[in-house]
Amino acid sequence: MLFNIIHFGIADVIDILLVSTIIYQLYKLLKGTAAIRILWAIAILFFLWKMLSIFHLSLMSEILGQIISVGLLALIVVFQPEIRKFLLLLGNNRLLKLFSGRFQRKNEGMLYIDEINAVVRACRRMSNSKTGALIVFEKETPLDESIATGERIDAIVSRELIENIFFKNSPLHDGALIIKSHRLIAARCILPVSDKEDISSDLGLRHRAAIGVTVLTDAVVVVVSEQTGNISLCRKGNITYNVSPLVLEKMLKDIFIEDKEPDKPEK
Repeated sequence: MLFNIIHFGIADVIDILLVSTIIYQLYKLLKGTAAIRILWAIAILFFLWKMLSIFHLSLMSEILGQIISVGLLALIVVFQPEIRKFLLLLGNNRLLKLFSGRFQRKNEGMLYIDEINAVVRACRRMSNSKTGALIVFEKETPLDESIATGERIDAIVSRELIENIFFKNSPLHDGALIIKSHRLIAARCILPVSDKEDISSDLGLRHRAAIGVTVLTDAVVVVVSEQTGNISLCRKGNITYNVSPLVLEKMLKDIFIEDKEPDKPEK
């Protein structure tokens, strides 16, 4: 034991940190879903398998080992959505983006000031009329899969167009409106809906979709409730409820200005 402790080096520290990071990300991804129960069951089976091996119960250890090895194939099928989400989270990790060259300098003038103003004005009017809306700002993570599920528009972002899209009798009102590269790129888009069990039952599909897409990507989503008219902002899987139009404008501008700060030229 003492010999092993003495030879505990930097490689062991890195190994522990990597395993801990993966386990934490898995737990964070599955927390609040039914899949977390399966994960705990797997952990218990693995622990029992190791204990049987330590106490040299060869027959039981062999049987349990075979069950685990065969079960891994089944788990790939069962956890297919979670595995995909986990890989997306890894792809959106800031360190990995740095290594992949995705942290490149952007145009200094590419702020969404006009688009934010149009969205805020539209949300103010839709809030007053209790018109439901789901507006997504694409950032670094592409939303091509969601865009492909909707109707392509590719128009200038304007208050009038946003209101017309979410008008109750409009054929495009059901689904998400995606803003990409300063354009209203598509409407009636389908977003991944969060399946977390700890989400309030009072929240509808719009809010669940906002949580789902912002967990998987770095998108920013604005939601207007059809029932209450309340405006919410969702980012990184977290929702800020019942914000005023003025607060919404400030939050959106802070988000996009903050993301441009690293692009300032060095002195």
